[in-house]
Amino acid sequence: MSTTPFRSVLFLCVANSARSQMAEALARARFGEHVRVQSAGTRPSQVSPHAIAVMAERGVDMAGQHSKAVSTIDPASVDLVVTLCAEEVCPLFLGAATRLHWPIDDPASADPSIASEAFLARFRRARDEIDARLNELTPADP
Repeated sequence: MSTTPFRSVLFLCVANSARSQMAEALARARFGEHVRVQSAGTRPSQVSPHAIAVMAERGVDMAGQHSKAVSTIDPASVDLVVTLCAEEVCPLFLGAATRLHWPIDDPASADPSIASEAFLARFRRARDEIDARLNELTPADP
């Protein structure tokens, strides 16, 4: 469990296209309106269609989510920051928030010319690992 109950969580990775987007969607589905959930990256790109597809397999809709720059997030609005980088340099976030690091391989870093099913399997692994790690978090009582 996280050391401190939180009311707001920010998931960070580099492109804000897959891991942090899936974490945002899974956390919204799990915590509902009780927790403010955001995601961002240092070099935002676009939400991966593969992330959208594997989330839809779980009945989680990512419609309306878009890649955002970490610089657009107000540090005062965040109680907990979770970085999701594995081998790349993790984004920094200034502020007094509690920090957790979940080193999850970037599913989008593979050669996209590999077989479609093998590529989707990378996204499923990342999704499932994020989902399992969300059990570590303790939201504040509403």
